[in-house]
Amino acid sequence: MEIAENAALVVVDVQKGFEEEFWGKRNNPAAEENIAELIDLWQETGRPVAFVRHDSLEGSRSPLRKGYVGNDFKDFVEERRGKGAGPELLVTKSVNSAFYGEPSLDGWLAGLGVAQIVIVGIQTNMCNETTARMGGNLGYEVVFPLDAMHTFDLEGPFGWSRTAEELSQATAVSLHGGGFAQVVTVRDVVEGASASAGVR
Repeated sequence: MEIAENAALVVVDVQKGFEEEFWGKRNNPAAEENIAELIDLWQETGRPVAFVRHDSLEGSRSPLRKGYVGNDFKDFVEERRGKGAGPELLVTKSVNSAFYGEPSLDGWLAGLGVAQIVIVGIQTNMCNETTARMGGNLGYEVVFPLDAMHTFDLEGPFGWSRTAEELSQATAVSLHGGGFAQVVTVRDVVEGASASAGVR
């Protein structure tokens, strides 16, 4: 697939709080390694990267609350912030969509002339999916590498529950089949980004 020379990587909520037992069983143990690979590639090629942090308003109930260690980015993300050759932005939010954060992600992307965004991070079927849907509605070409994110098992209504992997697949089908995003793999993105940037 083709990844634009100015495509933006949107790194959603890769925070320490998601390592707590509070969330339950997760899928895709390779997510962090894959996210790190894409951050490195984006920074190496001078592409823009937006780091998004969830500042929960739920007080002591949430491992992502401000002032708690769980609010911090995971170490592999924090140590990469500010190291890129291209533009970088820190967005903080308290809802699912990264487009409803501060400062405005949409405004920043528009100012850079970005038309294509690549979404990675946590959780696949929550903030990643919501950001992808809104990005598609706003007119961005959204790329969604499913193996650069993860989620957790979840209980819903009527006694229904789904595993993290089932939820990830449902998100992939909804986004891709519904035309909100192109659901791909990290390898697809790396090959497309490296080709357009002349990296071998």
